[in-house]
Amino acid sequence: MNGIARYFQFEQRNATLGREVIAGLTTFTTMSYIVVVNPAILSAAGIPAGPSFVATVLAAVFGCFLMGLYANRPFAIAPYMGENAFIAFTVCKMLGYKWETALAAIFIAGVAFILLTVFKLRQWIVEGVPTSLRYSFAVGIGFFLTFIGLNQTGLVVLGVDGAPVKAGHLTSHLVLLAIFGFVLISILVIRKFPGAILVGILVTAVVAFATKIVAPPQHIVSLPPSVMPIVWKLDFRGALSWGAFPIVLTIFIMAFVDTMGTLIGLSARAGFLDKDGNLPQIERPMLVDALTTCFSPAIGTTTSGAFVESATGIEAGGRTGFTVLVTGACFLLTLFFAPFVGAIPPQAYGPALIIVGLFMLSPITHIDFNDFTESIPAFATVMLMSFTFNIAIGISAGFVLYPICKLVSGRIRELKPGLWVLSALSLLFFVFYPYS
Repeated sequence: MNGIARYFQFEQRNATLGREVIAGLTTFTTMSYIVVVNPAILSAAGIPAGPSFVATVLAAVFGCFLMGLYANRPFAIAPYMGENAFIAFTVCKMLGYKWETALAAIFIAGVAFILLTVFKLRQWIVEGVPTSLRYSFAVGIGFFLTFIGLNQTGLVVLGVDGAPVKAGHLTSHLVLLAIFGFVLISILVIRKFPGAILVGILVTAVVAFATKIVAPPQHIVSLPPSVMPIVWKLDFRGALSWGAFPIVLTIFIMAFVDTMGTLIGLSARAGFLDKDGNLPQIERPMLVDALTTCFSPAIGTTTSGAFVESATGIEAGGRTGFTVLVTGACFLLTLFFAPFVGAIPPQAYGPALIIVGLFMLSPITHIDFNDFTESIPAFATVMLMSFTFNIAIGISAGFVLYPICKLVSGRIRELKPGLWVLSALSLLFFVFYPYS
């Protein structure tokens, strides 16, 4: 016990074993929905659900254990929401790329992250991203996930006669089930019930099985399915083509912004920042994030990184890496519930996407809408993400518009060098984008 306390610096960080365990369990309950939602989203890309479930869990376990043992921070890692939807619905469904190509693109971005982190260039580039654009990325992804949830549950369907979308059959059993799930999760969230999203998904699924709206699983517990059908199935030839350049660029930028924003936000809440607002030894959690981003596509899933839900564990007293060791151990146990997870219908996990979308809208209050040089690029980012159903176009448009708005307003000196790099890459994105 004393060895554990010394290794994780319990005394220096005012931590206790009991609080660390409770914090780890708390973090797990708030982000465990990913083991249901991520395979469901990636199934749209053609990745088999069973192996995808195992890959999701293994990515979370790898990231959490590495974060705990190497970086000694209470930041849990799992496949990102937003990035998974981008791969499934934009890259694979809209653009027609194979999932093997998409995963190879993620791996390449991960290697770039490792190099930039080792040479300490990653933070320099991220610091060039304007605050308003960082907030708009989160808001745009929130709308994107919400629309996916509405569509998968049947609440919103493809329209006719000039209307792009319309309301689904709101009195059908499946849609009523989805509405029940949304209301249930909303109530649990309002009441601050531990693990509200996961509990809402599970209860809605049980109701679906009990009422025979959806066929129940044959088994609840079993040995994990094999992950081998999707391990190291990376199409590097396709990912290194000029046509795939926008995909690699977008994955790169999204993970870049997500990780830096999450690490700084969580560190501020935990009291880890120094007097200058910097996170000491930030290269350690950033390297963990980069390594997990390489591991995830190698094992068969999408970009992984620090989850903002780690804040719940921090609020519960988590201050060291032991917190996420507990979280990782909990993820490991979920491997034996694959039959039940695989049978959960979209009407049970779709409402969770809608609620997660809501959670991601709160940063909009930090955008200065009175300053049009800030609000116009942010607005374009959010709207283009949502209405083109393409996260990449929204992010790249924001990087192109921002310097233009500052230039015409005579405020070009507000731009940091890193932004010029991202703006140039975004222009290349539009040049090489595979328009249909």
